[in-house]
Amino acid sequence: MKVTLLVMTLNEIEGMRVIMPQIPKGVFDQILICDGGSTDGTIDWSRENGYEVYVQSRPGIRFGYFEVWPHVRGDAVVFFSPDGNSLIEKLEPLVVKIKDGYDMVIVSRYLGPARSYDDDPITRFGNWLFRTLINFCFTRTLTWRYTDPMVIFRALRKDLPERLGLFEADAYEPMERWFRTTISWEPLMSIRAARAKVRVAEISGDEPERIGGERKLQIIRWGASYLGQIVKEYLGPPWTPLEARSAGKG
Repeated sequence: MKVTLLVMTLNEIEGMRVIMPQIPKGVFDQILICDGGSTDGTIDWSRENGYEVYVQSRPGIRFGYFEVWPHVRGDAVVFFSPDGNSLIEKLEPLVVKIKDGYDMVIVSRYLGPARSYDDDPITRFGNWLFRTLINFCFTRTLTWRYTDPMVIFRALRKDLPERLGLFEADAYEPMERWFRTTISWEPLMSIRAARAKVRVAEISGDEPERIGGERKLQIIRWGASYLGQIVKEYLGPPWTPLEARSAGKG
C-alpha cells in the first residue's frame, strides 16, 4: 500500500519551518502540500524545499480536498496539519494502523489519556456535543463509538470519500448557503462511515497548541452548519453507500 501525506496549509510558514523537517523519512510515498492561497511565503518555502505543491483555485478547505484529490497518488491518505496541532510521532502508528486493513483511522484527542491543549471552553463543549450527537444518531447499532469524529488528523483509504458520497454538493447544502460559509468534510465522513459500517479505528494522541499562524475556525457558522448537517443526515432521505447503489444497478 502506498501512502500519501496530505498537508493542508493557509499562511502556515512558521509551523512549516519547524514541523516539516521533522517528518519521518521513508514512511510516505508522496508528500503533497495543498495550499489555500497563502500570502506569507508558505508556497515559495514549500517549493524551495522540494515539496510537491498544489494551490487551490477556490477558497475553503473542502474545495481544497476536492481539487487536490486527483493529484493524490497513494492508496491511503494521511491528513496532517503543519501548525503544530498534529503530533509527528503519531504518523508512523497511523500508517501502520491503516495498513492493518481499516478504512479510516482517527488520531483521537479524547481517547484514553490524550487531551487537546488547543481547546478552549467553547471548542471543548462543541466537540463533546457533536461527538454525543453523532454517536447517539449513527453508531448505536455498532460495536464501537467515536471519541473524536471531528478531528482532521486521520488516515483513510483514497476511495473512501467517493464511496461515502463526500464529493456530492448536496451533502453540504443548504447549510453552507444559509450560514454563508464553507465547511469541511470530517464530520460527514465520520457520520457516513458509521452508516456504511466501514472499518474504523482510533488511536490516542494529544493535540498540542499551534505554532504561529491564525486559527481559521468559524465557531458560530461552522457549528450551526455541522448541526444542520447532522439533522439532515438523521432525518432526511436515506443515504445509500456507493457499494449498495452499484449492487442495485447490477
